[in-house]
Amino acid sequence: MDRFLPYINKHIQLTPTEEAILQANIKYKNYLKGQYIVQNDEICRCHSFIESGKVRTFYLDKNGNEHIVAFGIEEWWVGDIGSLITQSPADFNVQCLEKTQVVQIYYENLQRLYRDVPKIERVFRLIIQNAYVSAQKRIVRNFSLTARDRYLLLLEEYPAFVQRFPQYMIASYLGITKEFLSQIRNQLAKEAKS
Repeated sequence: MDRFLPYINKHIQLTPTEEAILQANIKYKNYLKGQYIVQNDEICRCHSFIESGKVRTFYLDKNGNEHIVAFGIEEWWVGDIGSLITQSPADFNVQCLEKTQVVQIYYENLQRLYRDVPKIERVFRLIIQNAYVSAQKRIVRNFSLTARDRYLLLLEEYPAFVQRFPQYMIASYLGITKEFLSQIRNQLAKEAKS
């Protein structure tokens, strides 16, 4: 819990009693590389906060092609928010790409926390708001920016992603082939030398 409580305390200040209630309603879980936190068609039962490790969120189309919609690293929340909120089957898979430790808050415990420590609701409102804004921006960028510009924006906003995730996954996230991403990277490298 090296990162979890400091993260919560950035948004709200808990009393010792409230912190004890929060700690009673969370679970720690370790995943191995390749394991899933949630899979398509399962119900997402919890919010997962990454203490260490990295994950990808993706869906499979009817042809079995993967489409990465999000990455997660330390201090990111992962899961299928739509499934969690509605308690209906997930559209997405969340897979660990290395040994990953998470703090999980199950749906029932989250509802209890909202009741017993109302200020916790603020944290999760902010998480959902930020996820919504991010999704909207991504949609607009996919329609309005070239692949090159989307890659440059990713480099600027999330440089850790480009360093920590394989290029074929970055390409999938950008909605392009790995070959096209390689061309963009080569072109940028040539421009940097000029």
